[in-house]
Amino acid sequence: MPLRLDLAEPRVDLAPLAAALAEGSCAVIPTDTVYGLVCAAGQVEACARLTALKGRDPRQPSTVMFASVEGAEILLTPLEPVLAERARQLLRRGATVLVPNPEERFLHLCGDRPERIGLRVSAFPDALAAAIATVGAILATSANVHGEPDPRTLAEVPAQISDGCAVLVDGGPAAAGRASTVLDLSAARPVILREGALATADALALIA
Repeated sequence: MPLRLDLAEPRVDLAPLAAALAEGSCAVIPTDTVYGLVCAAGQVEACARLTALKGRDPRQPSTVMFASVEGAEILLTPLEPVLAERARQLLRRGATVLVPNPEERFLHLCGDRPERIGLRVSAFPDALAAAIATVGAILATSANVHGEPDPRTLAEVPAQISDGCAVLVDGGPAAAGRASTVLDLSAARPVILREGALATADALALIA
């Protein structure tokens, strides 16, 4: 039975979430777009369990999520400075960006394209951000069965997903209610791969 934690409770203790992720378990948490299914990104076996739980093709690339842009510097610092700054601008607005991966980090999450990697920063409440920061990077994908609607509330997360998690975090309705905008910055020219919470015009204006 998953442990349920409610961010609306005064002084909610999210230490069990951080411990579960560190131990290789999956969890469901609210992000600034939709509810996400997450695990520690650096743990290969945990990522494989998450992928199976969601029903995704394990060859499909996945997104590495951080609690802050500073945390994402591990993937941004190796980039050419102008490209890195473009990525930071988009990350601050909640977009998902695909960037070159010259140091070949998190190769188990890159699918058949190890030369690039997807990353995102979510605007978490302070307590949730602190818990995630203790783990570092997390693998994050929407907490739905592959191909089904994205859940905006914890109640919308299917039992197939929630029953396979150690911890469920309830943060009320997700603000955006739709997935993030995805941009590929690894090519010669930026490409919008998915329209989402950040308007396309706003995304392109940030990197003009």
